[in-house]
Amino acid sequence: MSRISGKLNLLQLHGVVKMMTGKDKKQVECIVLPIEKNNLFKGEKGIYLDLIAFEVDPAKRNNDSKDTHLVKQSFPKEVRDLMSEDDLKKLPILGSLQVWGERTEGEPVSSSVPQKEEDDLPF
Repeated sequence: MSRISGKLNLLQLHGVVKMMTGKDKKQVECIVLPIEKNNLFKGEKGIYLDLIAFEVDPAKRNNDSKDTHLVKQSFPKEVRDLMSEDDLKKLPILGSLQVWGERTEGEPVSSSVPQKEEDDLPF
């Protein structure tokens, strides 16, 4: 199996970078992303950002780039049907992927327990 690595620019989503108080009472720089505005999916085990990757034509890749795919947000059919073809094309590229080596699985590191605005951060 192949391993795929990539990078996503989370600032392409609706959100804000904000300084918040951490567990040790020190300031922590955070990204706050509104769930509904970003069309994030709340599932039983987490909150998900649906993605779709498009292979970059090898003839059109930059010589110095190893990126094999571009990543955009994928939307449910009912949301996608409300968008024009032009709207879909204007969606930002969130990142890129590279196919290489073998596949590995990672464990989630975020907590899915909602916090009150006045609560300090758990990290």
